Amino acid sequence: MKIIKHTLRLCLLVMVFYGCSEDDANTNFVDAIEAPINISANVVVTQDNTGLVTITPLGEGVSKFEINYGDGSEVSDPINPGNSINHTYEEGTFDASVIAYGLNNLSTVITQTIVVSFQAPENLMVTIENDNTITRQVNVTASADFAISYNVDFGDDSEPLMSNDGETISYTYASAGTYSITVTAFSAAVETISYTENFEVTEIVQPLSSAPAQPARSESDVISIFSNTYSDILGVDFYPDWAQSTTYNLFDLNGDEILQYSNLNYQGIDFSGTPIDVSEMEYLHIDVWTADENEAKISPISSGPNETAYDLDLTTQQWTSFDIPLSTFTDQNPLVDLSSIIQLKLENTPAGGIIFVDNIYFWKQSDNGSVFDDGLLTNGDFENGSDYWIVGVDDSSPAPTVSSGGDTYYSVNVETAGNAYEVNLSQKVEIIQGNSYTLSFDAWSDVNRSIIAGIGLSADPWTNTTDDINITTTRTNYSLTLNSTEFGAMDARVIFDLGAEIGAVNIDNVALVIGTGNIVVNGDFENGSDSWIIGVDDNSPVPVVTEGGNTYYSVNVETAGNAYDVNASQKLQIVQGNTYTLTFDAWSDVNRSIIAGIGLSGDPWTNAVETVNISTTRTTYTITLSAAEFGAADARIIFDLGSEVGVVNIDDVALSSN
Repeated sequence: MKIIKHTLRLCLLVMVFYGCSEDDANTNFVDAIEAPINISANVVVTQDNTGLVTITPLGEGVSKFEINYGDGSEVSDPINPGNSINHTYEEGTFDASVIAYGLNNLSTVITQTIVVSFQAPENLMVTIENDNTITRQVNVTASADFAISYNVDFGDDSEPLMSNDGETISYTYASAGTYSITVTAFSAAVETISYTENFEVTEIVQPLSSAPAQPARSESDVISIFSNTYSDILGVDFYPDWAQSTTYNLFDLNGDEILQYSNLNYQGIDFSGTPIDVSEMEYLHIDVWTADENEAKISPISSGPNETAYDLDLTTQQWTSFDIPLSTFTDQNPLVDLSSIIQLKLENTPAGGIIFVDNIYFWKQSDNGSVFDDGLLTNGDFENGSDYWIVGVDDSSPAPTVSSGGDTYYSVNVETAGNAYEVNLSQKVEIIQGNSYTLSFDAWSDVNRSIIAGIGLSADPWTNTTDDINITTTRTNYSLTLNSTEFGAMDARVIFDLGAEIGAVNIDNVALVIGTGNIVVNGDFENGSDSWIIGVDDNSPVPVVTEGGNTYYSVNVETAGNAYDVNASQKLQIVQGNTYTLTFDAWSDVNRSIIAGIGLSGDPWTNAVETVNISTTRTTYTITLSAAEFGAADARIIFDLGSEVGVVNIDDVALSSN
């Protein structure tokens, strides 16, 4: 077992940094340095009954290592990353400590058990499995009595890989097939023990997760061909008889239907019986997943027929999202008539591959400018330049942005690789400890490279949760599920650390939502009263007003009575046992209170609500609510407003499950 802890050691270097003025040096990057992570040690014993052990410490963000051997001898001299150290043990079991230091002497310590036995290994236990998420990756775990390490010969002429006893070795094959895998366990004795198995390595040939969730858009801003988010047009044939070798399947992924085209050379999606006018739209969206090295294309076809293709630069084993400007097609072929689109054509090079397709629709930016919902963030689409976006945690250091083709986004060119945090994009935002969050964003580069994205604290101890994301030259939407189990703060932040590799990094449309996102329909009331009712009467729409181009709920309570006498509700599913976060904007012409929450829309009317004091200033309120005692498919959001006089205005309502 590895036991991890962090310590902060005061050092002269930090004292010197704090003694500098802003004119002398900008030391914010020192504050942003976090303790080393992913610390481990490879331990190999010489098989000659001498007890000579070679220890290779490993980790990220490390400037030096030290080893406490755990046998009473002195701590080792400093070890540079990438180097090893030898130590001779007596026979026995020892808890060695690996101490990893960062640049500011913040350290991480792990405990590594080292077993030195002059008895040959016995009772070798081996587990060999195909990885569930990475194609052609095999995970091997082995342990044996008296063993300290083992290696694996994967049977494909590659060099065997070594690991500590009981830990896992992962290896990705170049191709699927059956391979003879041999595992050999080592102790300090000359004798070893081996196990061999003929193992079938498999490929992942279909998506394991759904395509990215699509943003809420007004129906007037979308013409959908195939999606679960929007209303699809009628009369679509996803497999017309074009006399091609392609086969078609409506693939079901846990209830999510996805188009599957196999042995694809080219195939059409036909709606020529009801041509569509997309001349008012701006983009064609499509999500594509493939396990093959495909060079796919998509072409909208107008009456004539007239067409032109767009190359879909796909990344294998993941969803790739495209928002293609319609001008791309008409600029190449002016004969493409966007007012009469009758088909879409999918092509594949080389012929014979498999693609999975979802979320095919034409769309435009909303006239009210609310096409993008950045959730808890502000200016997530960077249309206001650097507003709210900073470098590191320095509020006076705005992030760089550029504008191209009417779109503004973050952009930086990393010319020299270093520590990931040395090139950073952040926005401070409240993170509530114990919640789960979904972070989504668009990213692309001029090369294939990785970045780090996530959420975390903006001050010591810098606790965070992040993921490594591989970005490409294709603008792609990424979505991460992140948990704040160990941290929370009013001034936490969204983190993008970009400095570990060279290449440009462009980021746009960043959104952070609690849980899996907003489940409210028409939460901004831009579609008027749609989905909002008074009480539980589906035929009684709530009152709304439009002012300055913004539509919102508004009611004037002239006589105080029961709170539920004046109500706004929306029926939606509440899952019993879940925790929900309700956010909304509210304001009045007086200082007064309202009741807000969730509950059942029928007997016994069980609910979870809170009293919220609102004022004459439009304010965003956030409430955490537990559905421990109730749940229903037709439960509801509740706003009970009748207990006090005064106008109540409500807008931008969101509900998410943690």
